[in-house]
Amino acid sequence: MKVDVLNTKGEKVKTVELPAEIFEAPIKPDLMHQALVRQWANARLGTHKTKSRGEVSGGGRKPWRQKGTGRARQGSIRAPQWVGGGKVHTPRPRDYSVDMPRKMRRAAVRSALSAKAAESAIVVLDELALSAPKTKEMAAILRRLVGEDSALIVLAGPDERVERSTRNLAEVKTLRAQYLNIRDLLGYNRLVMPLGALEAVCAHLATAGG
Repeated sequence: MKVDVLNTKGEKVKTVELPAEIFEAPIKPDLMHQALVRQWANARLGTHKTKSRGEVSGGGRKPWRQKGTGRARQGSIRAPQWVGGGKVHTPRPRDYSVDMPRKMRRAAVRSALSAKAAESAIVVLDELALSAPKTKEMAAILRRLVGEDSALIVLAGPDERVERSTRNLAEVKTLRAQYLNIRDLLGYNRLVMPLGALEAVCAHLATAGG
């Protein structure tokens, strides 16, 4: 698949061939959904917890004697029915993580990239370089490239100027090629990649075993 390579003014510079094994892979919605659910699950901390009656303070003795008071028998003021008592059947710490083979994860990413390519939602740049971090300049560049669509900018490596320039743009995110993932690919309308980032993505997804 051939796509145009643009400059930051939105002008065509040349064309580039996208590797078919990555950008024309079979589009598998079920696999993408499975990978997305896994990523959501793995992001959960699972640290929710409440105290049981054995963990709350107080209640070390019986509040009144068993018989003869006319009141219901009670063993502790920290029983669940008391205000300030322990809780029962409430959340406890747990691990929500889900396993998924690396081959399947990478296949899901290829599937998402292929879906973006099929929708003509991939914008390839010859270079994305700024002289200084400038949000206004970055916003103008993206307006020329993707209009009002949300955009995921993939970088070949660390680029503080670009990353800082997009920090205050609500519908824009920068991501290094090695961290490309299914949630971000599906969460933004357009994918913006300089040629260096495109090469890094292809190298990462074409490695052995995945």
